[in-house]
Amino acid sequence: MRLAIAQIITGADLSANLDIIRDYAGQAKSAGAELVVFPEASMRAFGNSLTDIAEPLDGAWASAVRSMGQELGIVIVVGMFTPGTNGRVTNTLLATGPGVEASYNKIHLFDAFGFAESDTVEPGTSPVTFELNGTVFGLATCYDVRFPALFTTNAQLGAQVNIVCASWGAGEGKAEQWDLLVRARALDSTSFVVACGQGDPASVGVESRGSAPTGIGHSAVVSPLGVTLAALGGKPELTVVDIDPSEVSAVREKLPVLTNAHTF
Repeated sequence: MRLAIAQIITGADLSANLDIIRDYAGQAKSAGAELVVFPEASMRAFGNSLTDIAEPLDGAWASAVRSMGQELGIVIVVGMFTPGTNGRVTNTLLATGPGVEASYNKIHLFDAFGFAESDTVEPGTSPVTFELNGTVFGLATCYDVRFPALFTTNAQLGAQVNIVCASWGAGEGKAEQWDLLVRARALDSTSFVVACGQGDPASVGVESRGSAPTGIGHSAVVSPLGVTLAALGGKPELTVVDIDPSEVSAVREKLPVLTNAHTF
């Protein structure tokens, strides 16, 4: 299966962000990818108001992405914001395209390193998987990567690939933590991990504002044994990777951590 990671940098303008998504999705399709993964907050970058742009999954923004996927013949996984309750929004991943329609609401909210996502975002409650051409994918968002149970739960639900969409916060040691966590989650769940983050705004001359996590890049694809198959830098970039989901069952025979696990 050929997958693409679209490490983009989004801004405040929803229409401009859709144009970026269309461009990269078209490139991914031209490269032969069946699925393209975009970052968290592709609808609008963190550091901007979210409540005024949140839309339901049948709203104009999601419908535009859905139309792209159908028109191009590729599954698109992308971060957006949907309405929550009590004035908050939900940090949502939309997976849409031929034969696929799923959405995941971020469970673990980023209340760390001086940022309080829960002030404006309502947490999700349930893991989500979807199937594409016989391969099962699990979904996760950014801070979720620090919590192994979501990844192992997705694997127990059949996921051979875990997708992580992120807008990782910058700071001392944060890039190293991201790299470590992405590889560790692959080993925990004995699954491929496809981790796509927002590119680093500084790489294109945009200064960060405040403590909002606006991205550092370092997107990666990791094997079920924690081997990095692709790794990006900080700049916007599209990369395409071929994976063999059938490898997962062989790895799980050799390294049966899912069946050996105990609950305490």
